[in-house]
Amino acid sequence: MTAELTIGPILFHWTADQKRDFYFHIADEAPIETVYLGEVICSKRAPFFEKYYDEVTERLKSAGKKVVFSSLAEIMIKRERIMTEGLCAFEDYPVEANDSAALYHLRGKQHYVGPFINVYNEDTLIHLALSGATHITLPPELPADALAILARKANVLDILLEVQVYGRLSLALSARCYHARAHGRVKDNCQFICEEDPDGMELRTISGQPFLTINGIQTLSYPCLNLMQELDDLQETGINHFRLSPQSHDMIKTAKLFRAVLDKKINAKEGMVHLKEIGLDAPFANGFYHGQEGYKWLEADNITSIAE
Repeated sequence: MTAELTIGPILFHWTADQKRDFYFHIADEAPIETVYLGEVICSKRAPFFEKYYDEVTERLKSAGKKVVFSSLAEIMIKRERIMTEGLCAFEDYPVEANDSAALYHLRGKQHYVGPFINVYNEDTLIHLALSGATHITLPPELPADALAILARKANVLDILLEVQVYGRLSLALSARCYHARAHGRVKDNCQFICEEDPDGMELRTISGQPFLTINGIQTLSYPCLNLMQELDDLQETGINHFRLSPQSHDMIKTAKLFRAVLDKKINAKEGMVHLKEIGLDAPFANGFYHGQEGYKWLEADNITSIAE
């Protein structure tokens, strides 16, 4: 199977115009096969972009991109339950479930499963496949050996697996909004302060070291996941869908670099040199993949297989 690049839903609170322009550029310029749309983190943000969905989906479809709508990753109130139920009733586009409430409404019909649902073992894969899942994006904290085991089972079940290979890692969700609280506000009257941090709000330790990133109710890594040098190994396990999680820098160039590595036009080492020039002002990380702490970075020359 040919390797495919996907672009995940925008996790951060960008303006509606920024999102629209981002997706227009993805449609016209990026070597991306599948685009995930939808508000995943905070339902209060959702109304800002709703008026653009028809325009954006048509532009993406005209460019030959597949469109998938992603559900909220945390559902706390009745309005969010209703919002999720309505999304899961879509017939024109596949839906990616990121919460068990979405799984409930999607049961019995073909759907996607997103990385916010914990798929850690083969029994979970079987259960989801029997409920209608045809495509599952695995949580980014899984190590390579676990990915290989799940890929073998997915092949038997005839479902597709996807992994995130770029972007800050989602670590946790909370019922509270630390982003608002850090600015002396409450969740219900946050005044959308998260809009001021297009790649999340950096947190530092007492000693001043960058540690985590906050995005509303979401906690993300400070380092940026980069599995460019692991792409060949992932394909050998049978995983061929690779997700780029949007950041505010040039994601078109980022996608082209990953595509060039996948197509063997450049090697991963060369690709990473260029990626450092255009990417986040943060270190790369690939520790989870190699069975170590997630914030760590292991160069290809220094990696020992987990199986060893």
